[in-house]
Amino acid sequence: MEQNDQSNQQSHQHLPIKKKRLPFATIGLVLIVGVVSFVAGSRVDTSQFFASNSADSPSSIDFSTLNDVYKVLRSNYDGKLSEDELIAGAKRGLVEAAGDPYTAYFTDAEAKEFQSDLEGSFQGIGAELGKRNDRLLVISTLDDSPAKKAGLLAQDAIIKVNDEDATSWTVEEAVTKIRGEKGTSVKLTVLRGDEGLKEISIVRDQITNPSVKAEITPEGIGILRISRFGDTDTTALSRRAANEFKARNVKGVILDLRGNGGGYLTAAREVSSLWLENKVVVSERKKNVIIDTLRSDSNAPLLGIKTVVLVDGGSASASEIVAGALEDNGAATLVGQKTFGKGSVQTLENVKSGGQVKVTVAKWYTPKGKNISKEGIKPQIEVKLTIDDVNANRDPQKDKALELLR
Repeated sequence: MEQNDQSNQQSHQHLPIKKKRLPFATIGLVLIVGVVSFVAGSRVDTSQFFASNSADSPSSIDFSTLNDVYKVLRSNYDGKLSEDELIAGAKRGLVEAAGDPYTAYFTDAEAKEFQSDLEGSFQGIGAELGKRNDRLLVISTLDDSPAKKAGLLAQDAIIKVNDEDATSWTVEEAVTKIRGEKGTSVKLTVLRGDEGLKEISIVRDQITNPSVKAEITPEGIGILRISRFGDTDTTALSRRAANEFKARNVKGVILDLRGNGGGYLTAAREVSSLWLENKVVVSERKKNVIIDTLRSDSNAPLLGIKTVVLVDGGSASASEIVAGALEDNGAATLVGQKTFGKGSVQTLENVKSGGQVKVTVAKWYTPKGKNISKEGIKPQIEVKLTIDDVNANRDPQKDKALELLR
């Protein structure tokens, strides 16, 4: 599920794109329980800036000590040891020891699931997970998903999965446990604010989730809801909706990014280009040096149309890139609640012996030079959406947006 600063800029040639970059993690749950989301986009070869990306790291590691541990296991463990599982576990542990919640090792099967989740097709519950302050949190639930229908909410902290303690799990471990075949069920024990512990049983289903939904209200306001920034459908569907809005002479546009945990950086740039013409959308820094700056293209059907962007604590990564780009360029007003705060970029790298590593390669900055890691983006107009509002089918955030556009 796919990164900017105005200070200390230096002119440089755009380098060849090697592969797509991603933003935040989701789980299918998606992955969305199933996925870990990241700002995805295009990987830039930064070798001309950094002869060694690891000058402050050892050039090699003595893994003979790892074999010492294996000898103890082999001699003493009362059970069967699987070489494949031990090697995969060692790879996973090595990557996790970097200490970055967005850097993770995937087996080939997990990598395949991750990609399918980013494209919105998987079996699971339809929720996105992340980790904040060592707590496993629900970042968002997909529209019409089993998770949403069962009452799972953003910011619920997952304590147990099928009565198994989940408090020390990584996002990937939780995804593995929660994801499952259509028709099977999973029981989550969650901690919800001041309400205490709640048990929620969810029946898994096939999740097919278009990333874009659009409508025009009777009063002539276009509403564009983007649930993730996918690699294939987001750009085409959002531009089609924007052209329809322009043809129908809408009075204003609501861009709803609530609960959108991210996706591909390239999709975030294309969506920003619906409002911005040849403007900075985002820039990336590695070791505090700007390595790339992405600008919008020159065909913006919604240029100059009054726009409100809805955000909340589930808006992360690529969502924050779009919200920050539109706000910093004066193209939109942000309404809702503070966003998640994920200001880093990841890419997927193949491992020669099998599997892939999702690794953080840079930090991203808004056009005005802010990195929003952990802080998030605070909307200009703060409007809360309470549990009572959800239960009563009220949406004061959307109501405020409509009021501003009337």
